[in-house]
Amino acid sequence: MLMCASACALVVLLAGCAGDDGRVGVVASQERLRLSTTTSLYDTGLWNVLEDRYEQQHGIRLDIVYAGTGIALEYGQRGDVDALAVHDRAREEQFIAQGYGVERVPFAYNYFVIVGPEEDPASLASLGPEDALRKLYEDQGISFISRGDDSGTHSKEKAIWEAAGLDYDTVRNSGAWYIERGGGMGPTLLMAAEKEAYTLSDIGTFLSFQGDTGLVPIVERGSIMLNVYSIIAVSPDSTSDARYQRARTLIDFMVSEETQRIIGEYGRGDFGRPLFIPCAGNEPTV
Repeated sequence: MLMCASACALVVLLAGCAGDDGRVGVVASQERLRLSTTTSLYDTGLWNVLEDRYEQQHGIRLDIVYAGTGIALEYGQRGDVDALAVHDRAREEQFIAQGYGVERVPFAYNYFVIVGPEEDPASLASLGPEDALRKLYEDQGISFISRGDDSGTHSKEKAIWEAAGLDYDTVRNSGAWYIERGGGMGPTLLMAAEKEAYTLSDIGTFLSFQGDTGLVPIVERGSIMLNVYSIIAVSPDSTSDARYQRARTLIDFMVSEETQRIIGEYGRGDFGRPLFIPCAGNEPTV
């Protein structure tokens, strides 16, 4: 379902048709930059703030398609987009090592969090992330909702299961308590609320949807919960390639002092805390 929806969105995007903001296709002579990004960066509304500012500064139309990191990387591999903004370091480095991308440039980070009902029915609050997931697996009395969509969040979930000493395929096939949503973070959070279940989310999307779900953060600490967002230019035929030069303008924009300030303030007014922490090309450490 997600693959189909995202593929359809990409077709519309590349055709230059009207987007969600109501803007219709621009004249063919205007430069365009195609970006694939994660649902978390899009669902939080951050790109709504940055897109217009980038276009006004550079005179380049920014066409954005959002999907899980896995699908976003596939678009890059096929050359359907010019740049990626994703959050799965291992796969990003593999993408570059295989010759699909030029350089991984971190621009912001936040943390993953295990969220659930306020009453915390599985009593996870005192545990670290690895012990919390292990307890859910051993008890199997409370549901866990997985994105199950090859996204960066899904990859992080797998990493936590592995760190907990559990085989992921064994976990996902262990019973009805484990549910794969197969979609974006927003719908996954809504399902977790409906089923009074737990799920893993990036803190930004969780805060954006908290008012609609009533879920609360249960497990926030642990070095494994670090969540870094990077931007990558898709490999050009040469460094003078026009699409690469356009991608470089976006990378420079994302790590510029003004954009980093905007990222660092985003969400503070609505949630009392920023949704992202700027890092201007530097790899953050816990």
